[in-house]
Amino acid sequence: MPEAIAITPLHILYLAGVIVILAVMIMRKDTPAVCIAFLFLLGAVGLGSISGGIQVVFKAILYAATQFMEVIATIALVTALSKCLTDLGSDYLLMTPMARVMKTPALTWWILGLTMFLFSLFLWPSPSVALVGAIMLPFAIRAGLNPLCAAMALNLFGHGFALSYDPVIQGAPAISAGAAGIPTSAILTEGKYLFWIMGVVTVLAAFFLNRKQLPASGQTSPGIRPAAEDGAGGGISARGNTRPEASARPAPAAVLLAVLTPLVFLADIIFMAVFHLSGGEATSIVSGTAVLLMCTGAVLGFGKKSLEKITEYLTDGFLFAVRIFAPVMVIGAFFFLGGEGIQAIMGITETSGIMNDWALWLARHAPLNPCAAAFLQLVVGGLTGLDGSGFSGLPLTGSLAATFGSATGASVPVLAALGQISAVFVGGGTIVPWGLIPVAAICQVSPLELARKNLLPVFLGFAAVFLCACFILF
Repeated sequence: MPEAIAITPLHILYLAGVIVILAVMIMRKDTPAVCIAFLFLLGAVGLGSISGGIQVVFKAILYAATQFMEVIATIALVTALSKCLTDLGSDYLLMTPMARVMKTPALTWWILGLTMFLFSLFLWPSPSVALVGAIMLPFAIRAGLNPLCAAMALNLFGHGFALSYDPVIQGAPAISAGAAGIPTSAILTEGKYLFWIMGVVTVLAAFFLNRKQLPASGQTSPGIRPAAEDGAGGGISARGNTRPEASARPAPAAVLLAVLTPLVFLADIIFMAVFHLSGGEATSIVSGTAVLLMCTGAVLGFGKKSLEKITEYLTDGFLFAVRIFAPVMVIGAFFFLGGEGIQAIMGITETSGIMNDWALWLARHAPLNPCAAAFLQLVVGGLTGLDGSGFSGLPLTGSLAATFGSATGASVPVLAALGQISAVFVGGGTIVPWGLIPVAAICQVSPLELARKNLLPVFLGFAAVFLCACFILF
């Protein structure tokens, strides 16, 4: 039994902040304003002055920004590459060979899903849904695949399986690991069975539960309107085979980049496997490759205008990344105070983290075992995902993994992986309708109907991964 922990007003205020933030998330409201308010209150109480509260607001956000900067830069650079591929037409060339093997709705569902999974590993789901969905979807629909089932494949393989695992870019595990105070590689290594069980069970359940609905009501070519025509999808356009590249001879630069991109990324994977690179080293390889490919494509495709195009791609990439992570940085600023961040932000060295203290207190006053901790991680991760942002809850689930791990002796990486899985699957998103809008828009289906279809497969995955976690933790 751990030693007694002294609960101070700072501990009570922080716990109140966590409860209020979770309540705001459940009500589907944005939480950054609430986080800022509690950062100020915690600073004022912890440092004993109004000026201290004001300083803590800035210091906490700055601390979170430094923790996330590697992830932000990586997403920005791979997004810049994605934009270059689209401008040159290389994205179309990458996708068209896949369309030739789409023979039946069932086969098409797996091809569409696995392609989305692979591209999401390197480009993340947000750009990949435009790259894969917008180009391959018309071919999939012509093969007789129901648009709603196509949306499920794109969503579960990309925003669920690939984004929750994220072994290449390592954005999600980096945030979880940072909050838990462990290496990123630990989550990917010790939690790999959980990620695969969750992903495989979910996609298999989705396929078999909806196998009879895969054909599009007996119609082999129902057609699809370009999303750009009605403004759906936030600017994502389902161009399909109406692009000029489909009928005109592709430019040499487009062909070269379409060949180079998969070959070079494949070489990266082999290089990382041979030299056992992971964490920041693996991320730097992927990011550096992306920016070099982007520069190569810009030079080959635009010649004298390449300098301006490179600047444009980088600007668009960083705008996209910052737009995604701006609220995450503020939310993370609050939750980093619950761990070791409190020492750097407030200079308080008497504690290893407020959440750690609460976990130790719970371990002394309430029954807490590894299975209970695993269940709490899944529940809290799912609650934090209710705001439609799968990453906003990762600082909390990561810090809770460290606290529950220290209190029960359970594996911190496994607990962090559980929280990451539930937070991303719910908010990344496959469950909440407000997190499904891009995929639903590009497939011209209702996000509410897509969320309803995803619900049972995802919860079957949660049940399977919980049982697996209990087996691993004991």
